[in-house]
Formats: sequence, structure tokens, C-alpha cells
Amino acid sequence: MRSEQETNEAIERYGDTVRRLCMLHLKHEADAQDVFQTVFLKYLLHTADFESREHEKAWFIRVTINACRDVLKSVFRRRTVSLEAAAELPAQLTDENREVLRAVRALPPKYREVVYLHYYEGYTAPEIAGILRKNVNTVYTNLTRAREQLKTMLGGEEDG
Repeated sequence: MRSEQETNEAIERYGDTVRRLCMLHLKHEADAQDVFQTVFLKYLLHTADFESREHEKAWFIRVTINACRDVLKSVFRRRTVSLEAAAELPAQLTDENREVLRAVRALPPKYREVVYLHYYEGYTAPEIAGILRKNVNTVYTNLTRAREQLKTMLGGEEDG
């Protein structure tokens, strides 16, 4: 079991990433908070050492995505409807950024994940493949298809 100090340092380092992933997948603040707590509880109880900071960050991303999927698959989640509207967007976003964020959130999960990891976290396709345990060509394909869908949703110009 990890110390409280170690866990607090991890929250400082990875808390924003975990929070953003939760909101991207779950679109609901309360569910995101639950998963956030679950992820850091798993970290607290996780006894294995990490090879590097990158390995540790990849572990957090993988655990967060899996925990979000578990919430989305739950029977309770499938049979209920939130009383709150979809996650409210921060006021500091411009209309254009808000529209892009809405479009990214509307993507299917497999596209949303790769777009988030590539554009928001700065991972390369081979790194994303390692994190998601997918073939690198699958990641490239998902990125390409996500871009095409975003272009269509956002009214982008056709390549000519």
C-alpha cells in the first residue's frame, strides 16, 4: 500500500488528466468524481513499482478509461437518465472551442479516446497503441476516421 504523501503527489501530477478523461467519457460530474476517487484508491492499493513517470501516467490513463467503461456498462447507468443536463462547458471557452469540444464528445468512444490522447495529452500513435493495448495501425485508422467525422460535424472544407 502506498503512503498518503505518495498518493497526494500522484493526485497533484495526474489529477487533471484523470478528471478530463472522466468528463470526456462520462459527461457527468458526479460519475466523474466517483471514478476519480476509484482510480486514486486503486493507486493507493497498487503495490507494484512503475518503471518511469511515463509508465505511471499510462497506468493512470488505462485505469481511468477502464473505470469509466465500467460505469457506462453498469445496469443502473443504462436504466436511468440524469436529471442534470450534459456537462456544462466552462465559460472561458469561445463559441468555436465549445463547438469543437461538443463535436469531440459526440464521437464514438474509440475515436474520442485517441483524439483526446493525441491532441490533448500529446501522445504519438505508437504511444497511444501501447496505452490502449491496440495495434498502432488501428490507432492511425481511428485518428483518421475521427478527423473525418469531426470535419463533417464542424463543416470543414473538402480536400481538393
